[in-house]
Amino acid sequence: MQLLRFDAAAGRALNVFDSQAVVLSRIGQMEGEVQIGCMHIGAGGIVGYHQATVRQLFLVVAGTGWVRGADETRQPIVAGQAAYWGPGEWHESGSQDGMTAIVIESATLDPGRYMPAI
Repeated sequence: MQLLRFDAAAGRALNVFDSQAVVLSRIGQMEGEVQIGCMHIGAGGIVGYHQATVRQLFLVVAGTGWVRGADETRQPIVAGQAAYWGPGEWHESGSQDGMTAIVIESATLDPGRYMPAI
């Protein structure tokens, strides 16, 4: 067995898209262009508005925050919930008090097949 870390101290600051107070801890990248990471969004943090390059699933594992797509309406999101954005979809996320999310990106991702809608 090997114990591994994906806490904020194991990550690096995410500065693209005018993001603020976000640390990304990479978890893995598999064949077939699958990337998995953990975003540690600090209090008042924001992952700036940008287009998804492939299908993206944002799984909140701790804290609370908000997500939005192309419209300007921020939807609240909590631990145990996820947001899904398709390729080319504009999106943004953030948190007032802090939030941790696992992010999975893949062209073949199909979360609706397994996860019920809210």
